[in-house]
Amino acid sequence: MPLYDCVLLFKPHVKKEPIMDLVARIGKHICSRNGVITEMKSFGTIHLGYGIKKLDGRFYKGQLMQMTMMATPNMNKELHYLNKEDRLLRWLLTKHRDTDCLQDADCRLEYSRTVPKAERNSRRGLIHYVHENDADKDDYDTEDDHDTDQVESRPLR
Repeated sequence: MPLYDCVLLFKPHVKKEPIMDLVARIGKHICSRNGVITEMKSFGTIHLGYGIKKLDGRFYKGQLMQMTMMATPNMNKELHYLNKEDRLLRWLLTKHRDTDCLQDADCRLEYSRTVPKAERNSRRGLIHYVHENDADKDDYDTEDDHDTDQVESRPLR
């Protein structure tokens, strides 16, 4: 299961008990889908860079919490009920990169054996294909690649 961060920004006047009730409800939802909450952080009341307008006013402060969890990929769709939660100003779910498997040595070894190198690199945002024929070639231009003395000119349109 991939690792996710769920950031919750609550309204500044919300008491601690309702916040913990919502966090517990999210945690129960995740655990019922065979997920695991690995870490919870509370950053307290923070000042926002801009006001967030809601039906009951504009808010320049908020209470920020972060939950780190291992959950199924469809968890983003399942958490959309948070959009209707009136205690929240904003919520965001982000996926950690390269956390498709656990971080122990046996899993990394198995991952490197089963997934081709080109695919592993493309998962990190880099596409690097290594061909057997290209391994001996130099990456720099050779003498017969391009003649740099002749410059092609085109008329401006």
